[in-house]
Amino acid sequence: MLVLGDVHASEPANRETLLNLYEAVDPDAVLQVGDLEYYDLPAPTWFVAGNNEELDVIDALRAGRGPPATRNAHLLASTAATVDGLCVAGLSGNYAPTQFDRPRRDLEGGRRRHFTREDVERAADLRDVDVVLTHEAPRGLLSYGYDPGCEHVNALLETLSPALCLVGHHHRHREAELAGTRVVSLAPVWEGYYTLDVETLTLESHEVADE
Repeated sequence: MLVLGDVHASEPANRETLLNLYEAVDPDAVLQVGDLEYYDLPAPTWFVAGNNEELDVIDALRAGRGPPATRNAHLLASTAATVDGLCVAGLSGNYAPTQFDRPRRDLEGGRRRHFTREDVERAADLRDVDVVLTHEAPRGLLSYGYDPGCEHVNALLETLSPALCLVGHHHRHREAELAGTRVVSLAPVWEGYYTLDVETLTLESHEVADE
């Protein structure tokens, strides 16, 4: 299974890299952790929305209405799907303290990019989850002289107890074990990609080949 970090495919060079990876790996299934910004994909891809997305497209996917410009793009927004025998769940969006307690239906404009308490609670009701995708990191994974993580993601992992959590947003590879879950912050696609063994949940990193 192909696993991808942030893409930012609104940049033509990043979109080209993305499509080249699909062609080179020829995956049956793909997991991606947000800031995708391109939804016409060559293979079935399950992803969470990041803070940089086409939000009208994301809203349509949340509502189960795939716009004409989408293909193979499956949004995980406090939902789960069976992917190659794994139960994969996703929490879409990033955290904003001022928006967290608002109903999702009241989020407007760019604020639609955030997750809310109701989103976290819906995700926490999922069961038998093997892998969780988040754009926002939990606390205890990264440090910039301060911890940029979100305690609500930690609480979700403690509730769901997945074997693996894959994280975007920070554009760097970091790993930690938190509450019994292996948590991995993924490098962006212009630096590399990952493959996941669905039997062992072994995640292997690969550098992007020089042109």
